[in-house]
Amino acid sequence: MTITDEDCLPETLAFNEQFEAAAATRPARGQALDAGALARLRRNRLGGDTPPTRLPHGTDLVLEGGVKVRVFVPDHVDGVYLHIHGGGWVFGSADGQDERLWRLAAQARLAVVSVEYRLAPEHPFPAGPDDCETAARWLVDHAAAEFGTQRLLIGGESAGAHLSVITLLRLRDRHGITGAFRAAHLLFGVYDLSMTPSQRSFGSRQLLSDTDTLRGGYELFTPGMGPERRRDPAVSPLFADLAGLPPARIVVGTEDPLLDDSLFLAQRWQAAGAPVELGVVAGAMHGFTLFPLTVTERELRRQQDFLAGA
Repeated sequence: MTITDEDCLPETLAFNEQFEAAAATRPARGQALDAGALARLRRNRLGGDTPPTRLPHGTDLVLEGGVKVRVFVPDHVDGVYLHIHGGGWVFGSADGQDERLWRLAAQARLAVVSVEYRLAPEHPFPAGPDDCETAARWLVDHAAAEFGTQRLLIGGESAGAHLSVITLLRLRDRHGITGAFRAAHLLFGVYDLSMTPSQRSFGSRQLLSDTDTLRGGYELFTPGMGPERRRDPAVSPLFADLAGLPPARIVVGTEDPLLDDSLFLAQRWQAAGAPVELGVVAGAMHGFTLFPLTVTERELRRQQDFLAGA
C-alpha cells in the first residue's frame, strides 16, 4: 500500500470541510426520491449541480441487445478502455464525463467505450451488470474490427468499479473468457454490499457518501436482499474467487467510507495471483476525482499512465 499526496493534505481536508458544510442543503443520494427529483438529479453530472457537457468527439452506438455505449476514438488507437461510470447504480450516465474521457482517449491513445447501463430503482440488479457484460462481450468479439486492436482494458469509479469486477467475473465464469482484458483500473469502488467496517463506522459525515446513503443505495440496487444475500459473490465481488483476473490498479481516499473495500480487495486480488497497485490518497473523500483539486490532477495522470502502459 502506498499513501500518496500527503503534501496536499491541508488543501484536500479544507475542501472536504467546505463540501461537508454545503452538502446539508442538497438532497441526500440513495434515499427515496419522487420521479421529478430523480429526473432532475439525473440530468446533472452524477447527481451534482452542473449538467454534463456533451462533446462532438463522442459517438453514441446501440449494441446487440439494445445496450447503449458512448465512444471516443482518437487519431491513434493502441487499445480500448471499457469505462463504467459511477453514481450508486442510480445516477450517472455515459455522457456525464465527456471532457475527461476524451482527454484520456487522446493522451493515452485509447478508444474509450462508456456503457449506458440501466439504472436502479427502475432496473435493479441484475440489469446493470447484464448491460456491462453485454458491452464487454461485444468488445471481445468486435474490438479488432471496430478499433484495430484486441488490447482491452476495463475500469470505472465507485459503482462503476464494482461493475467492472463483476463483469470480469462474469466473463470468466459464464463464458470462459480470461485474459481478454489486460488490466483493470478501479477508483474508490464498493465491493461488499453487506458493508465493510469502514462503511458501517463512517457515520453521517456528508462527504458525497456516508453510511446511510450507502445503505439506501443498496436497497435501491438490490431490493429485498438482506446482508447475507448481498454477500453472494455475484453481488459482492469481495467474496468471489478472484483467480484469473488481470493486473489491477485500485485507488481510494483515506476519508472514504469505502476505504476498507479497496484495502480488502487489493489483498485478495494479490493473493489470487495477479499484480496489484494500491494507492491510498491522503485526505481524499469519496468521488474526489470529480472535483478541482491538486490530487485530482495527479490521480488523472496516474490513471492515464497506468492504462497507457498496461
